[in-house]
This record gives sequence, C-alpha cells and structure tokens, in this order.
Amino acid sequence: MRNMAIALIACVVVFPAMAYAAIAPPSNVIAQDTPNDIGGQIDVTWALSPDDNSTAASGIKGYVIYRAVVDTAEGLESTADVTTLAGTEPVGDVAYGISKFLDENATAGMTYTYGVAAVTNNAMSAISVAELNVTARMNYFNMGKIWFGIIMLIISGVVVFFVRHAKRGGEVKVRKIAGLEAVTEAVGRATEMGREVLFVPGILDINDIQTVAGMTVLSSVAKTAAEYDAQLEVPTARSLVMTTARETVEAAYLSAGRPDAYDENKIYYLTDEQFGYTAGIQGKMVRDKPAACFYMGAFYAESLILAETGNSIGAIQIAGTAMPSQLPFFVAACDYTLIGEEFFAASAYLSGDAEQLGSLKGQDIGKLIAAGLLILGCLFATLAATTHSPGMVATRDYIQENILGKVGFWPAESAPTAEESGDGQ
Repeated sequence: MRNMAIALIACVVVFPAMAYAAIAPPSNVIAQDTPNDIGGQIDVTWALSPDDNSTAASGIKGYVIYRAVVDTAEGLESTADVTTLAGTEPVGDVAYGISKFLDENATAGMTYTYGVAAVTNNAMSAISVAELNVTARMNYFNMGKIWFGIIMLIISGVVVFFVRHAKRGGEVKVRKIAGLEAVTEAVGRATEMGREVLFVPGILDINDIQTVAGMTVLSSVAKTAAEYDAQLEVPTARSLVMTTARETVEAAYLSAGRPDAYDENKIYYLTDEQFGYTAGIQGKMVRDKPAACFYMGAFYAESLILAETGNSIGAIQIAGTAMPSQLPFFVAACDYTLIGEEFFAASAYLSGDAEQLGSLKGQDIGKLIAAGLLILGCLFATLAATTHSPGMVATRDYIQENILGKVGFWPAESAPTAEESGDGQ
C-alpha cells in the first residue's frame, strides 16, 4: 500500500488532469482523539465510496488519508482549506472495503484536520474533509485498564495479608519441592564418599533471572556443604557470575560458622564459549567423578551433554531451569528436576522468609484469579455459541473485551486494529 500511495502522489504532480477522476469520494469523514493514550493517536473513520463494493472488481484499490496541521486555537470547529490537504503527503492508506484508520504519529496538543480520498490504479477521487478539526490530547488515566488495576489491588491485598500472617507466626503452606528437599541427601552422599559437589550455574550472565535464581540455590547448597565439610566446586562461564558466586558461597560458609573452610579457588571462570565451557566441565566430571551435580540456571544444547555425563559417572543430579526445550533432557537424565516456577520459588522455599513466602502465596492467588477468568470466559463462550442466548453472548463479550481486554468498565467502540488501519505504513 505504501507503493500505491507514492504512485498516487506522483500521479497528482505529473498528471494534474488525472488527479481527480470520476470516482465517488468517501463521505462522513470523522476524526476523533483516541481515548486512553498519551496523545499520539487519532482515529479516522469514513463511509465507503459508493463505487466501493468491497471487492477488487470495483476498481477502487483503497483509500489514502491526508492530514494537515491547523494553525489556530484549540477547539476551532471549522476545517482547514481543502487545497491545504491536496498539497500534503498522505499519512497512510488502507485497502478497499476498510473504513477505519489509526494515525499513530500525531503530536499531543496539536490540532489537525483530516481528509480521505478513494484511489484506483491510476486516479483518485476528490478529498473528503472531516467537518471538525481534532486535537490530540494526552490522557492521564487509562480507563481501559480499570479491571487490571482492580485485579492488581486484590492480588496486592492478598500478598500483604499473607505477609502479615506469616510475620505473626501463622503457617503459610507451601508444597514440598522434592528437588530442594534432596539437597541435604546429595551433599551428605558426597561427604560420605569423600568426593566433590559440582554446581553449574548455567551459561548466561548475572543479569538473567535464571542465573539469579541459581545463586539462591547455590547459597543453600554451599551452607549444607559447609556444615557437612564437603568440597564444593563452581565452574562459571561469566566473570560476573564468578564474582557473585564467590560472595554467595563465602556468605554461606560464614553463616554456617565455617569461614576457614571457604576456598575461593574452587569457584573459577572457564570460558564464555558455550561448548568450550561444556567440554571443560565434562572433562572435570570424567576425571574427578563428583558424587553430586547441581545444574541451576539457563541452559541450551549443553544440558543433554552435562546430564548424560553426570548420569554415566553415577552422580546424584538435581537440575533446575526455566528453559522449556531443555527440561526433557534434565528430566530424563537427572534424579530431580525443578520445573519452571519451582525453580523461581526456591528462594522463598529455602529461606522461609515471611515476606517471600507471603509474596509467593499472593502470586498463587493471582494465578488462580487469572485462571478463573479464563475458565469463565471459555464457559460463557461455549454457552453463547451453543445456546445463542443474548445474556450469554453479552457476558462473554464483557469478560473478553472489558475484563481481559482494554475496554474498561463500560462498553465502548474499540479503536481500529493495526490490520485495519495499516499502521500508516
């Protein structure tokens, strides 16, 4: 459509006699400020040209939208001169059969007038100009997010309630996570066998949330290793991860009352290169045969190599990651696997901190609310499709558009979609 618009501009300049052909123009052009935005969008609607039958056979290929800045006080109700629009470049275009356009390049506080013309392959109609000018206004409150705000307030209230409940000594029940319960067993076995505990924190840097979650588990593993007098080794693929791991392990040894047993040389940097790092760890595992291997963080193709190598040497293996494509490899080759949110919940689970446990419980309630709304939406959608009851249809639409969508409390005509408007491209 962009090429079509460029061709039409050239047509107006080179062949002025063909600029306005015997094509019925669109009518009833209306430009309105888009609600609930920051003042950068204008909705433009019009009635289709009488020559447009919404098929290619009509000869009309689409509509070109023009815009001109009105150099006058805000709120002036008369339109700009039509000749001003005729000399401007289009701000966008849409295909035939479409009567909406979303101008996303407006400037807040500016007043505009809009016009629309129908076009064919080699000609265009006269430009129909909107009767009223429009001013792009910034909205301080997005009324379409009211339901989102209500749900967030409910979830926040639940979080505060459970945090206070936990701080007063109340019980916050959290499902047991087998992989975290097995940390003591794995470190104890390594101590009995006189072999090392290997902890692999993934291959991404410390700015990745999975690496941060891995550091939380490392703290618990290090504290248990200090208490059991087991040797802990942490090879890393990033220098910042190495520094963070050293501080984490040192703090854990200090907390366990064994600062003298901490050895920073056991926490070292190998390489940033993915398979070079994997080969280094694999060689270490084959030579030293650690009794327990922990894989906690972000992993890619190296997950299968590491897990299979650890399995071949008979080590207890506990893995945790949020990478869906790597979970099957860990599940197949490891004794325990923390799947997705279990991995992220490790911090609250291991620490027992009231604030973290309350936050975890509040998030679970939030998920239940979201799941409940989705189930209700599916239920009413099914009933509306099978019974065709007006009440069911209205309820389904309200959940879909107002609660889960962006309409807000009261029904309102939604803005043109990107597909309808062409995004002005």
